[in-house]
Amino acid sequence: MSRLSGKIALVTGASKGIGAGIARAFATEGASVVVNYASSAHDADKVVTSITNSGGKAIAIQANISNEADVQRLFAETQKTFGRLDILVNNAGVYGFSAISEFTAAEYHRQFNTNVLGLLFATREAIKLFPSEGGAIINIGSAVSATHPPKGAIYTATKAAVDSITQVLSKELGPRKIRVNSINPGLVETEGTHTIGFIGGDWQREREAHTPLGRTGQASDIAPVAVFLASDDARWITGELIIASGGLR
Repeated sequence: MSRLSGKIALVTGASKGIGAGIARAFATEGASVVVNYASSAHDADKVVTSITNSGGKAIAIQANISNEADVQRLFAETQKTFGRLDILVNNAGVYGFSAISEFTAAEYHRQFNTNVLGLLFATREAIKLFPSEGGAIINIGSAVSATHPPKGAIYTATKAAVDSITQVLSKELGPRKIRVNSINPGLVETEGTHTIGFIGGDWQREREAHTPLGRTGQASDIAPVAVFLASDDARWITGELIIASGGLR
């Protein structure tokens, strides 16, 4: 039997990259999936089509995770379609790297509003839909909270916050049988890391030189970890920060 058969999962920021990979993997394991996206409707529809063409169930719902009203609508539409929720993946995120001399309040708020505030909005709304049997929340953090790269003060701070929130909520929501864990990827090749110039440049070469497994990660390296954490195989695991970085520390 598929490990997520009969489960309802919502993945934020699932139109591309790691989120899309997780959404497809969940569907392969039997879950019905809500593919959230902020602006890439075409890409979200492609993810949904790939799932439904393989016999799975998925819908796409637009919502900007940093907007409280959007998040409330996202979960209201999820409830209307599926009636409940069993798995939330807080994947939506933004990033940027710059020297402290270039720090601006606007960039601080841009990153924190999605990476932290949006995660809190989504979690608050999700737990209203979880059944009495509990469920799983998976946050997507980052290995930067362990590696502390130069020029990453804002982004690293957002992901350190995700680490702390994960551990706090694992204790807070444990009595409700809701498990909360975080996957903290290292450098992963996605549309986003190509766009920002990390792939094919000095950043990639430097990261790989310090990675024991000697390569850049792929979305397909992260998705199986999410499937495990969402499944009953991880029924005794909560409050964990799983660094999926090829050994980079």
